[in-house]
Amino acid sequence: MRSKIKYTDEPMGRLRVVKDFLPPPDQLVMKEENVKVTISLRKSSIEFFKREAQKHHTSYQRMIRRLIDWYASQHQKSA
Repeated sequence: MRSKIKYTDEPMGRLRVVKDFLPPPDQLVMKEENVKVTISLRKSSIEFFKREAQKHHTSYQRMIRRLIDWYASQHQKSA
């Protein structure tokens, strides 16, 4: 068992302000243009992705989208 940290009111010594080096949130999000599509898939495939997504606490649609993106990027490299 870990021992608890005891906080005191003691002086902390010399402190200095560190310049903010992190980029703003809008630069952290890599935005790509998305296109909405309608696609018919086998029921068993969707059930598989739904089960896997639930295990990993994510969206099954996100998993399918990433799979397609990965597939396309692999084949673009070799073309």
